[in-house]
Amino acid sequence: MWEMTIGIECHVQLATKTKLFSPADNDSRNAEPNSKVHPVDYALPGMLPVLNEEAVRLAVRAGKALNSQIANISRFDRKHYFYPDLPKGYQTTQMYQPIIIGGKVDAPLDDGSTLSVRLHHAHMEEDAGKLTHTGSYSLVDLNRAGTPLIEIVSEPDIHSPAEARAYATELYNLMTFAGVTHGDLYHGNMRFDVNLSVAKVGSDQLGTRTETKNLNSFRSIERAAQYEFNRQVALLEAGEKVTQETRGWDDDTGKTISQRSKEDAQDYRYMPDPDIPPLVLSQQDIAMMQDGMPVMPGEYRQNWLSLDLDKSVINTVLSHPSVAATAESVRTAYGNEAAKRVFNWFASAGEFDKSAVESGTVGSRRLGKLAQMVGENKLSSTGAKEVFFALFEEQNLSKTVAEIAESMQLIQISDESAIIAVVEQVLASESSQKAVEDIRAGNDKAIGFLVGQVMKQSKGRANPALAQKLIRERL
Repeated sequence: MWEMTIGIECHVQLATKTKLFSPADNDSRNAEPNSKVHPVDYALPGMLPVLNEEAVRLAVRAGKALNSQIANISRFDRKHYFYPDLPKGYQTTQMYQPIIIGGKVDAPLDDGSTLSVRLHHAHMEEDAGKLTHTGSYSLVDLNRAGTPLIEIVSEPDIHSPAEARAYATELYNLMTFAGVTHGDLYHGNMRFDVNLSVAKVGSDQLGTRTETKNLNSFRSIERAAQYEFNRQVALLEAGEKVTQETRGWDDDTGKTISQRSKEDAQDYRYMPDPDIPPLVLSQQDIAMMQDGMPVMPGEYRQNWLSLDLDKSVINTVLSHPSVAATAESVRTAYGNEAAKRVFNWFASAGEFDKSAVESGTVGSRRLGKLAQMVGENKLSSTGAKEVFFALFEEQNLSKTVAEIAESMQLIQISDESAIIAVVEQVLASESSQKAVEDIRAGNDKAIGFLVGQVMKQSKGRANPALAQKLIRERL
């Protein structure tokens, strides 16, 4: 029997306006290639780097989210390698004295248990550019070169693809909730490198590891880990050796691909960066940078235990900080029952305009009112869900919930005299006679058919509880 051991390195792009050491714009989404670059990023003669203060602040806040210690003194080093994606010939990073030390991530698993992953450290560094390989040549885009990152390095505490996915998901939640990154996986705001090795169960030695780089989805992390485990086991059982190397992931084929042999640290010729003085932070500096931290995912989960919701519902609400904050505001202002309705609406919504939630246009007040209308039998559950989607439509942004429901003709009729007419019409119809006979014979379940007919004829506007009461009275 074989066991996998995984450690994950995660590059987190910090949400600064400018790059780590230059005044170049840090937002290169949809920008022309090589249009967001400054002479400092090229390290041209006479250009000196200036450390971005906001990047330091965000790194310190990330450390708080990771339950880590912040170093009072950290230093930058040069990591030398000659590759077109960093034309200055070295990457500025923190090899020997990183800013974030230790830490822990507690990731919830599907079975209800919690995976606790220790962190070795996290260091600040600049990103490299992007290479696009086309046939016999490669294109380089340096817009990303110099972008501020923290690289979070876990201990090898992960032992299954599902655990790897859970850890990566929780790390994403922590970084986005702390506000240190935009978390746009498509544009590479967070990229995961999966270091995986295989050994016999019970062995006190780890096997030779491979590193599968630049995974940018949780599904890819899980699939790549499973494929690499199977590949290494097949090699070992055939009497062959696993090569320590860097591998890429092809999402279309579902396979990892050898890219290059894995370098050891000494191959990079690290040296202290002579142009950047040590970063010195007092405890007071650290406290100020970490002041006003938002509510984090673990705290939300504790607050929501009383709602008794499915894990998938919780995860959907936690997929965006503004959605989680809005749902929590509904819970505190309108109570658990209203909150459960809002949670389930978000969970079943699929894609929706999160910016409307973030701006407060679709906020806790409107959602709480919508949930209240269901509790007061003014809206059916189905009707309320229709109104929920309508809240995000541009023509409804300035309307009240009641106005939207009224315009959609979804307000429930609770006037007995109005419903009586529909009930009597249903009971008199030929299609209802079997259900009427069944009820009189003691089959109470048949009343559901009659209520359904009332709802159908009233176009869903009759109060179903009142409709059932009136049907019973007449039978």
